[in-house]
Order: sequence, then C-alpha cells, then structure tokens
Amino acid sequence: MANLRSAKKRIRQNRTRRLRNRMVRTHVRTAVSRARSPAASGETKGKDATLEAIRQLDKAASKGIVHRNNAARRKSRLLRSLRKSSTPR
Repeated sequence: MANLRSAKKRIRQNRTRRLRNRMVRTHVRTAVSRARSPAASGETKGKDATLEAIRQLDKAASKGIVHRNNAARRKSRLLRSLRKSSTPR
C-alpha cells in the first residue's frame, strides 16, 4: 500500500480512469458488434449502426482509450463490410 499522499491520490485517479475507460471500451465494442451483426443487414439499419460505431471509435481514439491506428483499422473494416453488403450482386 502506498504511504505518500500523492501516491494514494494517484491510485484513486487511476481507479477512476480505469473504470471510465472500461465503460467507453464497452460502448465501442457494443456499437461495433451491432454494426457487424447480420440483423443490421438492412441497408439503412446497417448504415446507421456503422456510423454510430465509427462515431464511438472516433471518440475513444480522441480520448486516447483506443489507439488512433487501431480505430482507423476498425473503421476501415466496418466500411468495407458495409460496402460489400450494400452492393447488389
């Protein structure tokens, strides 16, 4: 256990940030899974879900919770799958 006041404060800050980051990551994962789900195969539904997932990824990347390259890669995959599903064959 920490003895210094500053170390105790740092522990409290880290705990608060960890919980906040976990909540944001959960929102991102949920949005991405909704965008990927087969239920979102409808064109407007899938597009809305994908845009929401991209919004969540951008927010998380701007806060530093997800690395910006990781967010870019995931957004690229989402858009690629959306394009593939909306293209008529």
